[in-house]
Amino acid sequence: MTLSVVHSGPMTTVQDLGRPGLAHLGVPRSGAADAPALRHANRLAGNPEDAAALETTMLGVALRLDVPRWVAVTGAIAPVTVDGEPVTPPVPLPAGAVLRVGTATRGLRSYVAVGGGLDVPPVLGGRGTDRLSGLGPPPLADGDTLPLGPDPGRRGVDEPAPPEPPAEPVLRLRPGPRDDWFVPGTLDLLAAGPYRVSTESDRIGLRLDGPAPRRDRGGELPSEPLVLGALQVPPDGRPVLFLADHPTTGGYPVVGVVHPDDVPLAAQARPGTRVQFRPLPG
Repeated sequence: MTLSVVHSGPMTTVQDLGRPGLAHLGVPRSGAADAPALRHANRLAGNPEDAAALETTMLGVALRLDVPRWVAVTGAIAPVTVDGEPVTPPVPLPAGAVLRVGTATRGLRSYVAVGGGLDVPPVLGGRGTDRLSGLGPPPLADGDTLPLGPDPGRRGVDEPAPPEPPAEPVLRLRPGPRDDWFVPGTLDLLAAGPYRVSTESDRIGLRLDGPAPRRDRGGELPSEPLVLGALQVPPDGRPVLFLADHPTTGGYPVVGVVHPDDVPLAAQARPGTRVQFRPLPG
């Protein structure tokens, strides 16, 4: 029981909900960049929410199964076809048919869940690809095959589709832990922007082009823990918003942390997207 990759696209990886609880060992949580979209895809396909699925980037993926299964596609808005015919997932995919997720028209990352999940070997409790540490299977290439888990024998729950990824995400930002390293009014500067997602962004983080926050003190920090959603300001002044594959420690000051519920919105922001910050009380 396998999934074959007909066309991998520029960056398609296996993802689940990550490897929580290992940051003290230097192992990032990683997992799906847009975790709610992965959970939704798995529910639609009849899987547990933490089953391994595919995460595609921008230009989509094409795949074939050697057994019939339900398949769901969530996340970025993209056309989906089976053997060239448009479909609306979740759909039953016959053995041998080719399901293709096309170029995203809104958002960046799509999630493709197959009934039974992807049964790749777990590493430190997670099956997903971590681009920073190298844990998990490598990004997929044309011709790769992946094992499938047992067929759950049903399609998943019917539920309303979540809202489309916003054209200009608004990210709530809590100050600190090192906002005192910056001149007064820095959070207002971040709120005024404008900031746009750089082409240098990836699963590790969004690099943002816009006004450079100015430091109020010299020197550097010793490395300290980093969390998902941390907004770090390196010496060049271009903020970096850390996503799923972020490092567990860093030495540049973190001016604020994006609300956890808003990080998936950032993960769906493609290069050139305008990002707005809305500061919250400390």
